[in-house]
Amino acid sequence: QVSSVAFSPDAKTLVSGSADGTLRLWDAATGKEISCLKGHEGSVNSVAFSSDGRTLASGGQDKTLRLWEATTGKETACFAGHLAMVNAVAFSPDGKLLASGSIDKTIRLWETATGKEVCCLKGHGALVSSVAFSLDGKTLASGGYDCSLHLWKVATGEEVSRHVVEPVANVHTIA
Repeated sequence: QVSSVAFSPDAKTLVSGSADGTLRLWDAATGKEISCLKGHEGSVNSVAFSSDGRTLASGGQDKTLRLWEATTGKETACFAGHLAMVNAVAFSPDGKLLASGSIDKTIRLWETATGKEVCCLKGHGALVSSVAFSLDGKTLASGGYDCSLHLWKVATGEEVSRHVVEPVANVHTIA
């Protein structure tokens, strides 16, 4: 089962995250598998490329986020802090921050260079299924199974707005 896919910024490579605990890199033109990356214990629920295409991020059932060199497949960092499985990951446009959303109902922001947790955003009443940065990196959007979409100021962690999806429906993905 493939849980998540993302294109590299140049659209030449795809990364997939799967229930078997792997990330796989694919040649987008030929469909040929380039490499298989292993490190998570349990399913890989979300994958993302950094905007420069050099780094991959993954979030999984093992409550961790991992960073990988896109060219070598080497795992370069493992971030822990969520209390439950990670459902969503997204890089800020400048690649300095990584956002993660979890079944623990939180969104966490991490410095990619150090692995330091910058802040923990709370406001969802159920699991967080999706996170996305605005193009300028100043706003983070999150969606979840509490039928809501939240907007957050990245610099302060302040919730800017909350929108309930009508008719009531879980938010699975935002972009």
